[in-house]
Amino acid sequence: MSTIKESVMSLLKDMPKNTTLEDIMESLYVRQKILKGQNQLETGHFYTHEEAKEIMKQWLK
Repeated sequence: MSTIKESVMSLLKDMPKNTTLEDIMESLYVRQKILKGQNQLETGHFYTHEEAKEIMKQWLK
C-alpha cells in the first residue's frame, strides 16, 4: 500500500504538463471522496437504496 504522498505524486505524474492548479485540486478532491466512500463501504457505514429512498421521502415532505 502506498502512502498518501506517493499517491499524490503518481496522480501528478499521470496528468498532462499543462494541468492547472485547479485541475490538480479537483482531482485530489475527487480521489479523497472516492477513498472516503470505499472506507464507508468497508466499515458498513452506508444506506441501502431502499433506506435512501425512505430518507428522501421524509426530506421532500
